[in-house]
Amino acid sequence: MRLEVVDEGFVSRREQGTATAVAAGPRPVVTADGRLLCSFMVQPALGVNAFTTVLAGSDDGGRNWTQPRVVWPDRVSRESIFCSLSRGPDGTLFLFGTATPIDDPGESFWSEETQGLKANRLVWAESIDGGTTWSEPTPIPMAGREAAEAAGPMCVTRAGRWLACYCPYPTFERGQIVARDRVVVVASDDRGGRWRSGTMLHFDEPESGAAESWLVELLDGRLLGEAWHMDLRSGRDYPDAYAISHDGGRTWTPTRSTGIGGQAGSLAVITDGRVAFAYNQRVRSPAGVRVALARPDDEAFNVLADEMAWRADTPLQTGDSADHDAWRDFAFGEPALAVLRNGDLLLTFWCVQPSGQGIRFARLRLSG
Repeated sequence: MRLEVVDEGFVSRREQGTATAVAAGPRPVVTADGRLLCSFMVQPALGVNAFTTVLAGSDDGGRNWTQPRVVWPDRVSRESIFCSLSRGPDGTLFLFGTATPIDDPGESFWSEETQGLKANRLVWAESIDGGTTWSEPTPIPMAGREAAEAAGPMCVTRAGRWLACYCPYPTFERGQIVARDRVVVVASDDRGGRWRSGTMLHFDEPESGAAESWLVELLDGRLLGEAWHMDLRSGRDYPDAYAISHDGGRTWTPTRSTGIGGQAGSLAVITDGRVAFAYNQRVRSPAGVRVALARPDDEAFNVLADEMAWRADTPLQTGDSADHDAWRDFAFGEPALAVLRNGDLLLTFWCVQPSGQGIRFARLRLSG
């Protein structure tokens, strides 16, 4: 594979010296009419429980973007909403993620004491007019008394099944026991009326957990689930994990290693059936965002190529530890991909770099 960067720039840029918000979690899609739309979150500062979901659009393939527009303005001061954008087979757009109540301005969503998230709920919403208007966030029941980290978007299969995945975390409640050695999948066969939950990934390694889980439907109808796999004792990472479902997410193969040592990632299915996997590389030099191509099966991820897509000026903002528990110091992250109509890939990610801060994009062309 040869990966060529044919264009790059910012979806939304934070100007140096201004009081604009931190941006996170960009998720690009191509709408039914060929327009590009990108969801992302803004917040006053890292770690503050005040995510606001916004959308920006592009009519020229990503070269120029509209100013970000808040999806639910009336909820900004009441709920912290972190949602990711996706498109269903019929063109309907979906937002899926979490909503966390805001009790005190400036409060944190993270507890060092419990290593948990503030109690939240899973939510989804839809748009049938290309993202102009949205339904109100609708709750999805969770598997247990836990908080959810839900970074990946909803997957709507060609058969009409809705699926989404999340990583369970403790809440702020002291003494609460939550099984973190799994990634949960929720599914609905009646357009969000009723939901069932199960386990997409399960880890045998002791004291391990996951984050940034993702789920896509492959061209042959199989489902592929993936997650950042973490050693909670040492702060280091295992290679990212994956599993496959042959029955619409009801059962899954044993969890396997992708063999890729990255922090967080995302999946996209390209036109020839291969999977593009974008991930962060902060531990080894050069730091940046990489894109791998693979043909996963039940036994192996089968990486075909793995190349640098964007090189960072610096992996960290101030410190020297790239372990996952130093997440407040990361200088880039949360890469996501959209497959454009001509087969190019649009890569988006957030960055805090000397050369610029905000939501970056790179348009990638694959050959070979």
